[in-house]
Amino acid sequence: MSAPGRRLPRSYLYVPGNAPDKLGRALARGADALIVDLEDAVPPDGKGAARRAVGDWLRSGLDTGGAEVWVRVNGGAEGERDVRALAGLPALTGLVLAKTEDAAHVEAAAGLLAGTGDAATLLMPLLETAGAVLEARDIARAPRVHRLQVGEVDLAADAGLDPGPDESELAFARSMAVLASAAASLHPPVGPVSVITADPDALARSTERIRRQGFVGRACVHPAQIPVVHAVFTPSPQEVARAEDVLARFASAAAAGSGVVLDAEGRLLDPAVVRLARRTLATADPSR
Repeated sequence: MSAPGRRLPRSYLYVPGNAPDKLGRALARGADALIVDLEDAVPPDGKGAARRAVGDWLRSGLDTGGAEVWVRVNGGAEGERDVRALAGLPALTGLVLAKTEDAAHVEAAAGLLAGTGDAATLLMPLLETAGAVLEARDIARAPRVHRLQVGEVDLAADAGLDPGPDESELAFARSMAVLASAAASLHPPVGPVSVITADPDALARSTERIRRQGFVGRACVHPAQIPVVHAVFTPSPQEVARAEDVLARFASAAAAGSGVVLDAEGRLLDPAVVRLARRTLATADPSR
């Protein structure tokens, strides 16, 4: 379901769906994408009102400024009501499926969307349990899946993990999400949220770690996290220039009917280098 030319958000800011004042300000926070939350952020007796408020907001003709807008929907019957209420809204990029357990969960959401005539809304399964991590490959191949995301707080509780400062206890789950995404030809998964909001250096180290582990972009729970996450996931001008050069050389070689491509130093470039170059340009600063 991935679109190769689509720019990948570096940040996804979670915003409570039952806080109209925060919704109104969210698009000015500087995030590349929003995730409006109808699940954990909303108490059970407020689900219906939040759903209606978010739907009205998405219908209001808001100017997203190029930011993607996602909504995290509930599971079960409440989630079905969420999907039906939000299907087809023009400002909506996609739905984050909370507590995704298997491919059937995603297939059901895709079927609900199709039943309303919605052919465009994307899906982002959130892997929050041990079972979901072990089903990651099939989940990644389900209809409409754009990217995966790992919910590490719930996952740690479910699996009995006690993550330390280096987060090594979560490495297996992270690798499963990254490898499942690659195997399904999806974009790399979105990095998990961090509870670090007041220590930019610690957040930068954590974010650099997930970048090295194969994630692109990160979910944020506080606007203060956005600049740090952007700094980690924004390629340098030198990296952008090299990526553009790689793609130009491949295009030139293809036009000439040649299968041999060399970089400026005479080193052979293979298709894997092209994929990395495209990933680099997909996260380049849009204002450059």
